[in-house]
Amino acid sequence: MAAAAPELVAIAEAFALPGPVTAIAPLGNGNVNDTYRVDTAGGDRFVLQRINRAVFPQPQLVMGNLQVLSNHVQQRPMAGQRWEVPQVIPNRHTGEPWMERGDQFWRLLTFVNDAVTVDAITTAEQARQVGRGLGLFHSLISDLPAEQLADTLPGFHITPGYLAAYDTTLQSTLHQLCDRSQWCCTFVEQRRKLAPLLEDAATAGRLQLRPIHGDPKVNNVMLCANTGIAVSLVDLDTVKPGLVHYDIGDCLRSACNRLGEEAGDGEGVCFDLELCRAVLQGYLGAARACLSAADLDHIFDAARLISFELGLRFFSDHLAGDAYFRTSRPGHNLDRARVQFRLTESIEAQEAEIRAIVDAL
Repeated sequence: MAAAAPELVAIAEAFALPGPVTAIAPLGNGNVNDTYRVDTAGGDRFVLQRINRAVFPQPQLVMGNLQVLSNHVQQRPMAGQRWEVPQVIPNRHTGEPWMERGDQFWRLLTFVNDAVTVDAITTAEQARQVGRGLGLFHSLISDLPAEQLADTLPGFHITPGYLAAYDTTLQSTLHQLCDRSQWCCTFVEQRRKLAPLLEDAATAGRLQLRPIHGDPKVNNVMLCANTGIAVSLVDLDTVKPGLVHYDIGDCLRSACNRLGEEAGDGEGVCFDLELCRAVLQGYLGAARACLSAADLDHIFDAARLISFELGLRFFSDHLAGDAYFRTSRPGHNLDRARVQFRLTESIEAQEAEIRAIVDAL
């Protein structure tokens, strides 16, 4: 690992580390925050993150949720199996679980050792463990009152809100709409009635607000490097009250696309039924006791809607000039949108099969 930049070392050492920093390097490929692995002289590792204040305008609330979650899970030890929730390291000067430098907001968390992530699922066992990881997480927090968590991202996963924002962006965009963009516009128009499906079910009382992770895509599930068993669910910024279907849908659309989110412009993308079965076997094996019959009835709807929603968000960001998601090239968010829309098509085409899998499990 290369020598760390002095500024990053100074930020990391403002937290209560057990020893001097020996190295810092970028970690992961997230689209929102800047993340680094910190190595210390004693061999301990940590995760240093700069929270994106454009996305999280009240990062103190994010940290409050993380502490509530951590305290709750610590009171529910899981005998006989490894499961870790990253712990907050306090600022050595203020005692707060963060550090502010100018307009920058930093935090330091414990590192999950001997664990790896994957960007795309390659085996059914990986899919089963990803589902199991989310199921364990939901089971552990199922008795955490949702009102103890702040809503750090008002409107997050509320698909009608994203659709309204898309309409506004489409009217004001400076982008010349190419054939691929026109295809996306048509795709959205054909599915407008899909947007309020989960929110209407919640309003009618069929689905309940609960604590959720908010972003359980496959590369946020940590797998033991030796056994492949799920040992942690990381990237906890989006923990908040919501519908567990946001999580289930996000997990399915992420795990069941073998080509991954960065699969070109979406050609060849499909929703894999074998992986779907494995994800749900793992998930329901860990969380079935937390779910009602109505929850189960809406699993297909969740997979379809969250795939559509993410595509809508990527496409809106493309039209807005890539203001939200980090990109590496022109048209990157347009390609990401088409991947999710192709995945939505594949889910729709296999509705009977997906519902049969849920019923069988």
